[in-house]
Amino acid sequence: MSTATIDPTTAPRAGETATAPSLLRLTRVELRKAYDTRAGFWLLLVVALACVAVATLQMFFAEEPDKTFAAYFSTTQVPVNLLLPVVGILLVTSEWSQRTAMTTFALVPARSRVLTAKVLVGVILGLLGVAAAGLASAAAALLSPVLTADSSDWTITAGQVAQVALMQVLTILIGVAFGMLLLNSPLAIVLYFVLPTVVTIVANVVGALTWMRDWLDLSSTMAPIFEGSLDGQGWAQLATSVAAWGLVPMVIGWIRIVRSEIG
Repeated sequence: MSTATIDPTTAPRAGETATAPSLLRLTRVELRKAYDTRAGFWLLLVVALACVAVATLQMFFAEEPDKTFAAYFSTTQVPVNLLLPVVGILLVTSEWSQRTAMTTFALVPARSRVLTAKVLVGVILGLLGVAAAGLASAAAALLSPVLTADSSDWTITAGQVAQVALMQVLTILIGVAFGMLLLNSPLAIVLYFVLPTVVTIVANVVGALTWMRDWLDLSSTMAPIFEGSLDGQGWAQLATSVAAWGLVPMVIGWIRIVRSEIG
């Protein structure tokens, strides 16, 4: 990754007083960091290509009732949901793996502003992931009538789109939280995938802990979003699981980064 992480225009000219870069500029810089490394670039490209591949496979091999825009839109969210959190992890941990953290925080001593920019970039990338899935879904829905005599059903509600967008944003922010907590790319990626799986296995094996599946298993609490059946209790369960896997690690990691020495 390039070590020039701050726009040179932020540097003071002769006779001028240095001013802190705006949050908008910091967000723009952090967004650039998400794709100017090989890992980040290829991950984002794979997310886009995976959406196209999933929609194409569904278009050719799915049953006719599953060739609607809503069905395509739901299916293409799977690769986005799976891969974007890794981008969120790298968004934070790359500062340490590329040894640019000291430079970043020397240029912007208020570390919370940098972390806020990273969170905002996570939100942006989550929304872009939904948009990429939507474009792939729209293309598949447009091409489906070429393969069949029936026209595709384009029915989808704004509420469904909003719920899916919320899910993808929360998912990538959980990745950002794991990155903040661990500051190590391999460890954060492994634990992000392994720990929820362990919780699911324990909840299924130990009868007394089945409540964990309903309240802490992200795959279970987010499933109603895909099904469009998220009710009052579903929202409570989703909030609990997101707090456990996202909010708590992010708060701990945030405090750690703000207070620790950067070597």
